[in-house]
Amino acid sequence: MLKPNIENFIGCDCNYECARIVLYGAPFDSTTSFRPGARFGPSAMRHESFGLETFSPYQDADLTDCAVFDSGDLELCFGSAQTALEDIEARAAEILRDGKFPVMLGGEHLVTLGAVRAAVKRHPDLHIIHFDAHADLRDDYLGARLSHACILRRCHELVGDGRIHQFCIRSGDREEFRFADEHTDMHRFRFDGLEKTVAALREQNVPVYFTIDLDCLDPSAFPGTGTPEAGGVSFLHLLDAIRTVCAARVVGADVSELAPMLDASGVSTATACKVLRELMIALCKNGI
Repeated sequence: MLKPNIENFIGCDCNYECARIVLYGAPFDSTTSFRPGARFGPSAMRHESFGLETFSPYQDADLTDCAVFDSGDLELCFGSAQTALEDIEARAAEILRDGKFPVMLGGEHLVTLGAVRAAVKRHPDLHIIHFDAHADLRDDYLGARLSHACILRRCHELVGDGRIHQFCIRSGDREEFRFADEHTDMHRFRFDGLEKTVAALREQNVPVYFTIDLDCLDPSAFPGTGTPEAGGVSFLHLLDAIRTVCAARVVGADVSELAPMLDASGVSTATACKVLRELMIALCKNGI
C-alpha cells in the first residue's frame, strides 16, 4: 500500500501519542545579520539524516529506542519576527502541555525566544544553558530588538539574573561582555566550568532549557553557518558537553544556525545531524 511521502529525521517515526520527544522545525532567518540561509536548516537535516546510522557508538544506544515524533516544519511568517515567535511559542506550549519533550530545529537563533517563552510559563524557575560563539546580549541590532543578535538579552528579561549559563562565547561587542559580567554566568571560549554548573543545577533540581547554536563549533568543523567565528570547539568536545548537560533536569532544547548551502560539501549538515542524534539519545538515556 502506498503512503504519503513524508520525510522525517531518521529513526523519528513514532506516533505522537507514544512519543517522548517531539521534533518541530522553525525555518526562519529574517533577522540574520550576516549570511542568510538558516531557514533551510531543518529540511536539510531531515533529508541528509538518511546518510546517518540511528545507532550511536558514542553512547552505545539507538535513536529508534527513544520514541521520537517528527511534527515537521512550522509555516512561519518571514515578514514578521513577532508573528513567527508567537507560532513557535504555541507549538512548544502544545508539546509541553501534552507532557512531551520539545526539540526545535532552527532556523536562526532568534527562534529560541518563542520556545523559551513557552518553557518559562510552565517552569517559572527556568534556567538556560547556552552554547554559542556569540554572546547574543545586544539590547538591539540596528534598532531591532527582535534579532538573533539579541536573543539571550530577551531571554534575560524573562528569567532574570544568574539563570543564563553561557559557554564557548568568543564574539560580541564590549557592552555585551559588560552586561554578562553583571547579569549572566558567562564562560568564554570553551566548556570550562560546565560540569560544576550542571552539578549545581542538578542539586537544586531546577528546570533547564538547553540551546545549541552550532557556530559554537570551530569553522574548520562547521563552516555552514551564517556567522562563523574562528576559535571554536571541536565536534567531540561538543558531544561530551551535550552529554554533560543532559544529566541536568532539561525540559526543552533546540539546535540552530545551520545554513546548508554555505557548505557545498555537505559536511556541516552531516555534522548537525549527528549533533541532533546525540542530543536526543542523551536526553533519553537521562530519563526525559
